[in-house]
Amino acid sequence: MVAQLKIERIECVPLCMPLPRTFRGSNYFMTHRCTIITRIYTAQGIVGEVYNGDEFETQAEVVRIILDEIQPLLIGKDAFNIEGCWEAMRKPSYNILRDRKLAMCAQACVDSALWDTIGKALDMPLHKLWGGYKDKLPVICIAGYYEENKTLADFGREMEQIRASGYSGCKFKVGGRTPKEDAERVRAARSAVGDDFTLLVDANQGWSLAEAVAFSRLAADLNIRWFEEPVRWYNDRLDMAAARNQTGIPIAAGQSEISRAGCRDLMMSGAIDVCNFDASWGGGPTEWRRVAALASCFTVEMGHHEEPQISAHLLASIPNGTYLETFHPDRDPMFYALVANRSKFDNGSYDVPQGAGFGLVLDQSTISKYRV
Repeated sequence: MVAQLKIERIECVPLCMPLPRTFRGSNYFMTHRCTIITRIYTAQGIVGEVYNGDEFETQAEVVRIILDEIQPLLIGKDAFNIEGCWEAMRKPSYNILRDRKLAMCAQACVDSALWDTIGKALDMPLHKLWGGYKDKLPVICIAGYYEENKTLADFGREMEQIRASGYSGCKFKVGGRTPKEDAERVRAARSAVGDDFTLLVDANQGWSLAEAVAFSRLAADLNIRWFEEPVRWYNDRLDMAAARNQTGIPIAAGQSEISRAGCRDLMMSGAIDVCNFDASWGGGPTEWRRVAALASCFTVEMGHHEEPQISAHLLASIPNGTYLETFHPDRDPMFYALVANRSKFDNGSYDVPQGAGFGLVLDQSTISKYRV
């Protein structure tokens, strides 16, 4: 067994894919799918490689932080000392004059690649190394976006297509219309696929507390698995706790936090039933696993905001993991084009990759075509 993994250098490959159409949520829109491939080169010849994130306007700054600020802190360190490396990478986040999330995204890229390096050195898939609780995950598709001239029948057909594509459920976008209008959209989705199809809703912080409660009451009979980020950001902990108590629908949040402390406060406030902390936004798998341990203390389930190439191993490693979140190929062409050895969705489930580390084989033609 390799006894040491001395870090020699870090390489970043930013990618950017134009989407075939604009995807709109409650108060945002997406026109491109971007990501950063991070490679860790070691003196022992083992190279860790994985991709993280979906930053468009800030991608160049994240890459700069990795190469100019994080790389010098890690050269010569042993990748097996994952905690020491993680603590060393904290320094860029101390800059009070820029958005700390940029530094946490940069740290996440490197932390993920370090874990891939370790998994390859040990010849072990990461979900096994982290706990190995399961080898398959139920897979859901994020959909229900707002599009001009899209009818209620169109949403029903969309759900039927998602089910036919092998998904077990859908996380449906709400929060961009009135509670009544969005409840009608969700009702059309439920009617199209029946009660055995998992249906979640995500407002992306689009509503006031009163609006979120109104929607929940209108949709009370639709068997909604959870209601994600139902209220606006500026009083979210108290308002989510109130929504949780008033509606009876489980509340999910955590993707907008960038630290275990933020997720801890959500749990301490009684605001959530599900924590969907994003390892690619919050410092990497090392921090996500800390959050998952916290969640087990509060009987909170764990999700993960998108990023199936990372989240599959994290969610499969623990007993309180939930669904693998993916998109339709039009919304996330990266997952379908870049991951050459992607497991197919089969009867609502996804096989966690069994190769060493994250087990990813990246398609070189996709990298060449969309490299920034």
